Amino acid sequence: MASAFLANRDGTQVRKHNVDHAFKRLLEHVGIARRDDGRRTPCLHALRHTAAVHRLTSWYRDGADVQRLLPALSTYLGHADLDGTSVYLSMTPELLHEASACFDRYVNGGHHA
Repeated sequence: MASAFLANRDGTQVRKHNVDHAFKRLLEHVGIARRDDGRRTPCLHALRHTAAVHRLTSWYRDGADVQRLLPALSTYLGHADLDGTSVYLSMTPELLHEASACFDRYVNGGHHA
């Protein structure tokens, strides 16, 4: 029997519906709601996107071997391969900056111009 990533006190798997409901109640409690400008209310799925992009940005910033670490990110997100993970990796200004700096170091032989 596989163990659950999120478990109740009795060890049973937490149901997605319960997690979504708790997150919705939390948003209501702190006063976060959809605004008139049409922006959507935050959701747990969006947090996965944010976490993936922040992890990738941090790896670039730390000078890590991103290509070697991408399979670990896929595993962490529960994907069987990088294709599943790629949809989570939106380009942000911070990620573009860090990736560009990495490329610049590569082109200039490890020296930042």
